[in-house]
Amino acid sequence: MSGQRIDFKEIFVDYWDIFVGSFSLVFAVFFHYYDLALLATVFAAVGIGALAVTIAEIAEILAERFGEPFGSLVLTFSAVLVEILILFMVVLEARHHPEVIDTVKNGIVATVLVDLNALLGLAVFLGGLNFKEQEHNEDTSASYTTVLFVAAAMLLVPTTISLHSSQAALYKASIIIAVLLFIYYFFIFKFQTGTHVHFFKFKKRSRVKKYQKEDEDEHYYFDKKNSKFLIFFLLFLLVLIGILSEIFADDGVMVFKSFGLTAGFVGILIAFVTVAPELFTAIRAAKNDEMQRVINIAMGASTVSILLTVPILIFLSLIVGIKLTLDFSPLQVGALLLTILLVWKTTEDGETNYLEGLSHLMLFLSYAVIAVFY
Repeated sequence: MSGQRIDFKEIFVDYWDIFVGSFSLVFAVFFHYYDLALLATVFAAVGIGALAVTIAEIAEILAERFGEPFGSLVLTFSAVLVEILILFMVVLEARHHPEVIDTVKNGIVATVLVDLNALLGLAVFLGGLNFKEQEHNEDTSASYTTVLFVAAAMLLVPTTISLHSSQAALYKASIIIAVLLFIYYFFIFKFQTGTHVHFFKFKKRSRVKKYQKEDEDEHYYFDKKNSKFLIFFLLFLLVLIGILSEIFADDGVMVFKSFGLTAGFVGILIAFVTVAPELFTAIRAAKNDEMQRVINIAMGASTVSILLTVPILIFLSLIVGIKLTLDFSPLQVGALLLTILLVWKTTEDGETNYLEGLSHLMLFLSYAVIAVFY
């Protein structure tokens, strides 16, 4: 033992996310206590992103043990829990700043757009630069696009009612749609994990391979722990992210307002904070010629974001006495429907290439320009 040297550089490389997340938590709490809102918001966002990366890495370990589609579901649920925590903390700010409800709605839509355009687009683009074409199970994308199209159509119901009815009618319609979304997801989950699990598994790898998968680090601490420990540690990390989310929401509202940022742009910022871990995982999967996993992550996360995040936020808001309605703007619903149509066209044949990935990125950047100036 005495002859072994501790390589601090290697330790930092392996666990930088935990170090950065922990220090950011301390600084965020400190600056929040002394009413330094800008610094508190920045450190809270960095802390959420860093700890979310840790969650993604642990979820990947669990994913390898559980196999597909359960592996992607673990990662998806972990990311969605972070999304729910952040957005609910923003909802609570509506008691003092009612206008932040628009930020919550933009955050919900932006998360789906980031998953289906930025995440999927970047992974497909970078994967396409390493492979001529990458293949996946077309049954996966066909199932997800059907579900996403129906879910987006369901969100049109409260939006349509808001044009000609009272707030009371809009609120009742939002609760009904939330219940229907939750019921819909219950059967989709059964479809994914029970009756049609073969729809979401790897089919085959691409014909042209140019990338060698990196060897796994046998010394990584979490690889050595059992699944029960990893699940409890995930829950612990979610508690820390909950603290950071409260600071981010509390101080961020004032900061974003002082900088004159639009609700749409803030929604995109929140989306990237929550989606970042999935983004890194999807890029690695694409470079390893695991396009099936990319599809499972991107489209699965989008499905859960609408069918699970929306009902949970509605019911949590109901508990705390805040009326969250689902009247999205025509721009938001339109961008959602266009994105789903593009996903359908680029994934329907079970093959992807870098041009299709670039197309998703261009659509997302176009929406981002509107969000900044609209």
